[in-house]
Amino acid sequence: MTTEYRHTPVMLAEVTHYLSPHPGSIVVDCTLGGAGHASVIAAAIAPDGLLIGIDQDDAALAAAAATLRLGQQTKLLKGNFGDLDALLSSARVPFVDGFLFDLGVSSPQLDFAERGFSYNTDAALDMRMDPAAGGITAADVVESYSEADLARVIRDYGEERWASRIAAFIVAARARRPVSTTFELVDVIKAAVPAAARKDGPHPARRTFQALRIEVNHELEVLETALGSAVRWLSPGGRIVVISYHSLEDRVVKQTFARLAQGCTCPPELPVCVCEAKPVLRVITRRAVAPQDVEIERNPRSRSAKLRAAEKI
Repeated sequence: MTTEYRHTPVMLAEVTHYLSPHPGSIVVDCTLGGAGHASVIAAAIAPDGLLIGIDQDDAALAAAAATLRLGQQTKLLKGNFGDLDALLSSARVPFVDGFLFDLGVSSPQLDFAERGFSYNTDAALDMRMDPAAGGITAADVVESYSEADLARVIRDYGEERWASRIAAFIVAARARRPVSTTFELVDVIKAAVPAAARKDGPHPARRTFQALRIEVNHELEVLETALGSAVRWLSPGGRIVVISYHSLEDRVVKQTFARLAQGCTCPPELPVCVCEAKPVLRVITRRAVAPQDVEIERNPRSRSAKLRAAEKI
């Protein structure tokens, strides 16, 4: 599987521009994948810089190890970026000059059917980013959550207008027999979504699959925690670059950056500041940066990407 781990880095030129890696920098790629971004960053910070790559997927780490020149200037760490403080402490770095987060599911995770992320191939409903770590699977969510909780997850994390109807159909279907594979769930979703609503737009299961993946991996909570940790580790002038792929992720990034760039939170009617809060970040991207048309044509999975960047004050 490792030899097939392909990774087309999204918005590589934009990442390099906003991250601004230079010789001697310490840069952390929190979503290493196949090292598409990391290999370019490693070259930019050579010969004295340090690249730290983090991933919770064994296949990604193996592929990255084959791509990168491991040694004194490169360290690969297995883990979830939600545990960034512990991971960086174990790496014994004093600070970090740049962080990259390329969120979402990597191409290989979609392409390998057994991972259960895709609604286009039949597989067990898993969706765990790190199956070896245990934890609940998407099948566990589908089989054990109440109808109300299923509707909440699908509505809040999938932004699905038919969430309540899909949840009701799932509960009815699992009462007859387990819904344990991707195609079984797709069939239930297609039955739940009215035919008129399935004529246009994306695949009818896309939003529900997104919602289950986020729930299984606690993605939004982990992202918010990781962003806070990354900002604390940044050196003055250090930068953080985040690529998100759906509005929920982008909202977390945008709001976190805005909050840390705000400084004083006192009511405007107060004559002087009493909170003594100081801005920590300077937001570099006034609005989210989107990929160029030529990149979208070359790599359709980049279509929904949004990049935001900020600098430590």
